[in-house]
Amino acid sequence: MIPLGDDHPTLRTPVMTYLILATMVGVWIFVQGAGFDEQKLAASICNLGLVPGEITHLARLGTAVPLGDGWACVVDNEPINALTPLISMFLHGGWGHLLGNALFFWVFGNNVEDSMGRIRFLAFYLLCGLAAAATHILVQAGSPVPTVGASGAISGVLGAYLVLYPKVRVRMLFFFILFFKVIPIPAWVVLLWWFAWQLISGLPELTSMRPEVSSGVAVWAHIGGFLAGIILVKFFENEKLVARRAVPVNAFRLT
Repeated sequence: MIPLGDDHPTLRTPVMTYLILATMVGVWIFVQGAGFDEQKLAASICNLGLVPGEITHLARLGTAVPLGDGWACVVDNEPINALTPLISMFLHGGWGHLLGNALFFWVFGNNVEDSMGRIRFLAFYLLCGLAAAATHILVQAGSPVPTVGASGAISGVLGAYLVLYPKVRVRMLFFFILFFKVIPIPAWVVLLWWFAWQLISGLPELTSMRPEVSSGVAVWAHIGGFLAGIILVKFFENEKLVARRAVPVNAFRLT
């Protein structure tokens, strides 16, 4: 199922949501070559992506991780590694990765920004992304595999949305073999289902018997970001903006 929108319009133009989306697209095009230059894409993921083992120094220097088509990412000890938890949240691995993240961020981010204000929302977004990165490093402390994507930060936005607007209906696109249908579903159902799926996908990575089991997706970054969003949202919400949004858009007052 794919989110297409919600039934809770914003009261202010989501400027920061636009800027974050523009930054992601800009980095994808100008830093990563929009995926058309394989060498440039591989270099960006390797040099700017988050490698847990480089942060913790638990991955052996010189360890090579194949990236396909003869490319490999080698564990190093460069100073920029300390900044990769922040940088990596603006990088992506492909068009599908970027567009999927952008869609979720657009559907849920504009309303969260509307309840925080632009600067608070930016700070909240970045903190959730860093919390997601920290969770991924904790679970995959010695991994030499680079990780990129805004999913962790966006997961924090989903957590905030769950707290702020659990009853708002989200229009979800369902595919039923030969046809599709858009069905409005309460946000709490959509988001708790999403979170449960992340947990189910991530639990095998915690098993001592098969620690190498992985879905290829940093699901624990999603989990960490989501929980961070739930915890941090009350510290970042603007009570005046939240109160304004509690009034129906078409409401009027008799005087």
